[in-house]
Amino acid sequence: MATLSSQPSKKVRSSANSSSSGNRGSTGQTVKFARRTSSGRYVSLSREDLDMSEELSSGDYMNYTVHIPPTPDNQPMDTSVATKAEEQYVSNSLFTGGFNSVTRAHLMDKVIDSEVSHPQMAGSKGSSCAMPACDGKVMKDERGKDVIPCECRFKICRDCYLDAQGDTGLCPGCKEPYKVGEYDDEPVDFSNGTLSLPVPDDPKRDHRSMSLMKRNQNGEFDNNKWLYETQGTYGYGNAYWPQDDTYGDNGDGGSFRGGMLDSADKPWKPLSRKLPIPNSIISPYRLLIVVRLVVLCFFLAWRVRHPNEDAVWLWLMSVTCEIWFGFSWILDQIPKMNPVNRSTDLDVLHDKFEMPSPSNPTGRSDLPGVDLFVSTADPEKEPPLVTANTILSILAVDYPVEKLACYVSDDGGALLTFEAMAEAASFADLWVPFCRKHDIEPRNPEPYFSMKGDPTKNKKRADFVKDRRRVKREYDEFKVRINGLPDSIRRRSEAFNAREEMKMMKHMRESGTDPFEKIKVPKATWMADGTHWPGTWAIPSGEHAKGDHAGILQVMLKPPSDDPLMGSSEENLLDFTDVDIRLPMFVYVSREKRSGYDHNKKAGAMNALVRASAILSNGPFILNLDCDHYIFNCKAVREGMCFMMDRGGEDICYIQFPQRFEGIDPSDRYANNNTVFFDGNMRALDGLQGPVYVGTGCMFRRFALYGFDPPKVDKITDKGSETQALKATDFDPDLDVNLLPKRFGNSTMLAESIPVAEFQGRPLADHPAVKYGRPPGILRAPREPLDAATVAEAVSSISCWYEDKTEWGDRVGWIYGSVTEDVVTGYRMHNRGWRSVYCITKRDAFRGSAPINLTDRLHQVLRWATGSVEIFFSRNNALLATSKLKFLQRLAYLNVGVYPFTSFFLVVYCFLPALSLFSGFFIVQTLNVAFLLFLLTISLCLVGLAILEVKWSGIGLEEWWRNEQFWLISGTSAHLAAVVQGLLKVIAGIEISFTLTSKSAGDDNEDIYAELYLVKWTSLMIPPIVIGMVNIIAIVVAFSRTIYEPVPQWSKFIGGAFFSFWVLAHLYPFAKGLMGRRGKTPTIVFVWSGLIAITISLLWVAINPPGGAQTDLGGGGFKFP
Repeated sequence: MATLSSQPSKKVRSSANSSSSGNRGSTGQTVKFARRTSSGRYVSLSREDLDMSEELSSGDYMNYTVHIPPTPDNQPMDTSVATKAEEQYVSNSLFTGGFNSVTRAHLMDKVIDSEVSHPQMAGSKGSSCAMPACDGKVMKDERGKDVIPCECRFKICRDCYLDAQGDTGLCPGCKEPYKVGEYDDEPVDFSNGTLSLPVPDDPKRDHRSMSLMKRNQNGEFDNNKWLYETQGTYGYGNAYWPQDDTYGDNGDGGSFRGGMLDSADKPWKPLSRKLPIPNSIISPYRLLIVVRLVVLCFFLAWRVRHPNEDAVWLWLMSVTCEIWFGFSWILDQIPKMNPVNRSTDLDVLHDKFEMPSPSNPTGRSDLPGVDLFVSTADPEKEPPLVTANTILSILAVDYPVEKLACYVSDDGGALLTFEAMAEAASFADLWVPFCRKHDIEPRNPEPYFSMKGDPTKNKKRADFVKDRRRVKREYDEFKVRINGLPDSIRRRSEAFNAREEMKMMKHMRESGTDPFEKIKVPKATWMADGTHWPGTWAIPSGEHAKGDHAGILQVMLKPPSDDPLMGSSEENLLDFTDVDIRLPMFVYVSREKRSGYDHNKKAGAMNALVRASAILSNGPFILNLDCDHYIFNCKAVREGMCFMMDRGGEDICYIQFPQRFEGIDPSDRYANNNTVFFDGNMRALDGLQGPVYVGTGCMFRRFALYGFDPPKVDKITDKGSETQALKATDFDPDLDVNLLPKRFGNSTMLAESIPVAEFQGRPLADHPAVKYGRPPGILRAPREPLDAATVAEAVSSISCWYEDKTEWGDRVGWIYGSVTEDVVTGYRMHNRGWRSVYCITKRDAFRGSAPINLTDRLHQVLRWATGSVEIFFSRNNALLATSKLKFLQRLAYLNVGVYPFTSFFLVVYCFLPALSLFSGFFIVQTLNVAFLLFLLTISLCLVGLAILEVKWSGIGLEEWWRNEQFWLISGTSAHLAAVVQGLLKVIAGIEISFTLTSKSAGDDNEDIYAELYLVKWTSLMIPPIVIGMVNIIAIVVAFSRTIYEPVPQWSKFIGGAFFSFWVLAHLYPFAKGLMGRRGKTPTIVFVWSGLIAITISLLWVAINPPGGAQTDLGGGGFKFP
C-alpha cells in the first residue's frame, strides 16, 4: 500500500489457482473444508489430500473450490445462485485454525438442538438435496425459500450444484444446461453513489424496464417510483406540492422538479451543538475555585510557620498530609474549570443520510458502518443469559441493518457460550421484528418484561397485547433453553463419549487386545451435530483447555440483503407485514490460545476482534460493550454518529457514553452509580480534550485505533480537495509503507481495509467549511458478500502468533501492559492529538450491572487503582506526554496515576483525631482566630463548590455525600493495597492477578438486593476496621479521662471528638456492610463491643491516671477564644 488512497477500493482477490487452494496473501494459511462421514467421524481433507487419496469416488467426501466471481470496482457483487450458495456455505460452516495448523471449514448441518428458522442463521431448516447419497440442504434465498437453479425444479444443494457446473454444466434432473444468467440480478451502477433511474422524458427508454422499476423489492407495485418517473402527482395539498419553478426564477439553474429536495439543496444544519453552562453558575464556581486555591496556599504557609511545639510529631504528620491533600485537590479541581453540555439532532441526521431525494429515491442509507463488540470470558461468572440478552439488544438497535455487524468474543472458548449465542440468534428472528413493529424500549427482553407500569402506553397497534403475550411466552421458553444448556451439553457429551467407548471396546475385542487394558477415550465435549467442540472441553484435555485451544469463528447470522425485506402474516408467529425482518450480521469469535503465549487478557481479545472485523465487515466505527451492558436506548448509535459525522468530527477518536447501572440499592450505599465521576468529572473533561475511555459504552473511530495521528486539515488548501488521495506520511510521518506487516501483521486484506475505513469514516462534505470529508452518497453501494477465503483470512488474524513482532498492543489497538488497558488506550490517542466527546443522552444509552456487595466493590476499586499505579510507573505517565496533550488534560491524566497514593496520607490523617484524643494534644498549639478563620473560609468554599457542582452536573447532594464516604472507605483499603501491589510489581516484578466481577443472572424469586447484605471477608477490610475501632476507643478513653479530671476540660474533648466523628461518619456505610442484613446481627455482638470498649478505656485510665492534668490546664490542650 504505497499511499492511503481516499477512495474506497475493493479487496484484492487472489488468482483462480490460489483461491481454489485457499491461500490468502502472505499468511500462508491453507483452508481445509471438512465434512462428516456417514459413520459420524469428523474428517478434514484439503485438495492435495484428496488428489493423493483413492477415496475420490467415495460419497463421504466433497471437493470444494472457492468461487470468486469477478467484481469490477464500484459494482455490487454478483447475486447469482453460486454467490448465494457461497454465502450460505460460509454461514453454515464453523471455521477453526491457528498456529501450525490448517484452517478448516466444518459444515454444520445442526448448530443447536432446537430448530432454527431464520434464513440468515447457521443451520436454518431447508429441503433436502435430490441427488443420490447426499444429505445436504437446498440453497435458500433471503426469505428462506428454496433456490431452484433450473426450470425443471430439481432440488439441489450447493455442493452438488457447483460439482454439476464444474463437470458438465448440465442439470442432473433434466440433463439440460444451466442458464445462470436468468437468475442474475441486473447490476446497478453505484459509481456516483446514487441509485440510477431512467430519465422520465427519454423516448428511447424501455417501457418493460420501466414497469419493472415500478415494482419494489417484494415484487409489489411501487407507487412512489411511478410518480417519480411519470411526473405524476397525488394532487395539490400541503403534503406534496409539485412546482416546476420552485424558486421563481423561470427555469434558471436553481429550480428542481418533483417537489423533492436533494440534500445539497437544503439549508445546512449542524448535527450537534455545544451548550455552555449558564454564567450564573459557572462564573461563581470558577471564582470559588480561585478563592479556595488562594486561601489554601495562605493556610498551608501559616501552618508551616506555626508549628505545635508541644507535639511536633503530631504537627509534622498533619502538615505533610495537608500539603498532599492540597496538591491532590488541585489535580482534581482545576480540570473542572470548563464543563460543557452537548446536544444532538437526530432529525438532521436522518435528513442528511437517509432522506429520499431525486438522487436517492428509495432512501438508501448513506451512514457509515458500525461494528459492535461484546466481550465475555467465563460463562460461570458471566451467565450466558446475560450475554444473550445483550446481543438481542444490539441486533434490535435502530440503525440501518446492512450497516451493522455484531461480534462476540468468547475468551473462554466454551461450547455453552457458543450455543447460547446460537439460541439468541434464533430467538432474534421473533424479538427483533417485534421491537421494530411496536417501537419497543428497552430492547433487552429481560428488563422489558420486568418493567412495572402499563406496557400498552404509547402503543398504537391493536395487536400489541396479543403480540406481547406471544413473545413473552417464547422468551420464557428461550430462558429455559439457555438455563438448560449446561445440563443438555453434559448429557449429550456423556452419551457420545459412551458411544465412543463402546466402539473402542468392540474394536479391542475384534483385534484380540487384552480385555483388562484400560480404555483410553478422551472425555470430549460434543456439539449438536455430533462432532468434537474445537474449543474448551468440560474435562480439559490437550488442545482443548481454557488456555490451549484453536481459534474459532462462526458466522451466526450472515450479512443481510441490502434492501428492506418485509415480513408477512403467514411466515412468522406474528404478523410482520410492512416490518423489516432482516437481522444484522452476527459473528462468534474465540481467538486461539496456546500455552507459552501471553494473551493479554481483555485487551488481546479486543484486538483480535478489531482484526477479524476489519476483514469481514470493516465498519469505520467500533462500539464496544461488556457482556452485562446492554443498549437501553435503541438510538444510541445514531446519537454518537451525530458527533462523528458533524463538521469538525474528523479528529474525534471516540465517543464515550456514561455508564448507568441497574440493580443498585436505592440508597447507593457504596456509590456504585459513580454519578460524581460520570456526570461531574467526565462532563468537565469534555470541555478540554475529551473524557477518558472507561472500558465500555464507547464508540471508536477504527482509524484512530490503528495508531495514526489525526488528519492535518490545515494542510489541505484546496477547498474542493476533500476526496484527494493522501499519502501515508500525511497521517503518520514515522510510517514506512514497506514495513506495514511490522505494524499491522502480514494480512494483506487487513492492510487494504485501512484506507477504506479511513475514507468511509470521514464527515459528509456538505458544507464549504468541511475541508476533510467524503462525497454524499458514496456509502449507498451494497457491501461485498462473504466468501470462504475471506473468513479463512479472519481466522488467521485471530491466531496466537499473529501479533508476534508487530505493534499490536504497543501502538495499534488496545494497549497492553496494564490492568486498566482502557485508560491507557484513550491516553495514547489524546497524546497523538485526537480529541474525544462525552455523549449524555436524554434516555440512558446503555445500562449494566455493578457489584453491590462490599467485598466485590472493594475488589473492583482495587483493580482500577492498581492499573492507575501501573500507569504512574510506566511511560504512560502524563508527565512524559507530548505537547499535543493540553495542559489541563495533562493534569487530569496525572491525577489518574496519582490518586491511589493519597491513601498513605489519608490513613495517617484518619488516625490523627484518635492520636490527638489519646495524647491530649492537637495539630495546632491553640485554636486561635487565624486558624479558625482559615478553617471557616476553606469549609465555606468547599460547601459552595459542592452546591454549584451539583447544579451544573445534575447530581444530588446525597449522591455527592455517598461519593465522599466511599472515597474515604476505598482510600483506606483498596487504594492502599493497590499502591503496595504496584510497588511490588515495579520493584520485585511480582505480577498482579485479578478475578472477573461476577454478573448476576437476575433470579426473579430472590431478593434483588440479597448480595448487599452478604458479608464476605477480605483483607481489604482490615484498615477501615482498625481506623473505626481506634477512633471509637479514643472517644471513650477521652470521655472517661475528662470525667475523672478534677476540673473537666470539655473543650479539649469536644474538639478532638468532632474530628473523630467526621471519620466515623464517612465509615458509616462500611459499618453497615459489616453488619449484614437488618436484624441478622445478634444483639450480643453489640454488647461485647461495648464491654470491650469500656474495658480498654478503664485500663487506659488505670495505666495513665489524670493526676498531672491539674498542674497545667492550658498547655497543649484546646482553648477556645
